[in-house]
Amino acid sequence: MKNFGLIGAAGYIAPRHMKAIKDTGNKLVAALDKFDSVGIIDSYFPEADFFTETERYDRHLDKLRRKGEQKIDYVAICTPNYLHDSHIRLALRNGAHAICEKPLVLNPWNIDALQEIERETGNNIYNILQLRHHQAIIDLKEKIEKGPKDKIYDIDLSYITSRGRWYFISWKGDNTKSGGVATNIGVHFYDMLTYIFGDVKTNTVHYTDDETAAGFLQLERARVRWFLSVDDKNLPADIVAKGQRTYRSISVDGEEIEFSGGFTELHTISYEHILKGEGFGLEHARKSIEIVHHIRNSRPIGLRGDYHPFLKRFR
Repeated sequence: MKNFGLIGAAGYIAPRHMKAIKDTGNKLVAALDKFDSVGIIDSYFPEADFFTETERYDRHLDKLRRKGEQKIDYVAICTPNYLHDSHIRLALRNGAHAICEKPLVLNPWNIDALQEIERETGNNIYNILQLRHHQAIIDLKEKIEKGPKDKIYDIDLSYITSRGRWYFISWKGDNTKSGGVATNIGVHFYDMLTYIFGDVKTNTVHYTDDETAAGFLQLERARVRWFLSVDDKNLPADIVAKGQRTYRSISVDGEEIEFSGGFTELHTISYEHILKGEGFGLEHARKSIEIVHHIRNSRPIGLRGDYHPFLKRFR
């Protein structure tokens, strides 16, 4: 049994980590969040110590490390994107490995600095890249690997996940904290695409605002038109008619890849791999971080070239 810490216990994704810790036969010893609405902990680890101040949590982990018996082996990090770097450092300083939600960091050079700390401490940093464990994505990767080696695939990625006004008041609406729409809701898609179709050759941004981003990626083995949005005005009419507020689609050469389900156990699967020493580390995260950093710092070229068809309404 391994001892776990958790930073960001009140957030949306934290229960998936609590479940993964429990499902893999391990123990949550201490959790941290500045918000105290964390009753969900009772469903998994009611005996876990809880802190609302980082300084006291840091001290507690240090005391456990010095005692030895309940030393924290892993710290799961589910905090706002801009805090990931700091909380990873907190974990490694206290002799633990870090398991961090995506995006791992906001800038490519943050990865370089964290690699130095890995070397100094001898502890590892793992990123949750759960799409790599999704069966539909595993099947697609296998299909591409078995297909013609010189074939370039045409891909359309569309993801609209409607958000209310609260979103733009929260840290997610602050690009300096979230990295913007492409980072916050898109980074795992870019990881998945480069995982299957290879490195980026060109990265073109056609459109960005606070709610929507769209562009084109030329990968080694794919041409990707992508569209990401949190604005419900961009939902297709048939989705609105069904009363749905989320639309997710990936088509490869016109064939839809169905992966709307199968997400509930992916964090547990990720933990199983990490605990066996097979998790996704810093270098696995680098390509997607480079992509979103470039998007965030690019000037959109407008509706020119091979742009996503959803952009036609922006004329």
